[in-house]
Amino acid sequence: MRGWLSLTLGLLAVVIGAVWTVQGLGYVSGSLMTDERVWAVLGPLVSLAGLVVLWFGLRSRRRT
Repeated sequence: MRGWLSLTLGLLAVVIGAVWTVQGLGYVSGSLMTDERVWAVLGPLVSLAGLVVLWFGLRSRRRT
């Protein structure tokens, strides 16, 4: 079970970051985040952090 938590959290962060990005860019309507520049900036940052967490999770699983 080593690394499962970090893999799950990393994947979740990547998905949330992607959703925030498309909302911030205005591709998804019906939200307070639509066409807001702050979400278009924070989304990729959250996705990048998620990729880093995923990378660490994969590294910890390979060491076994």
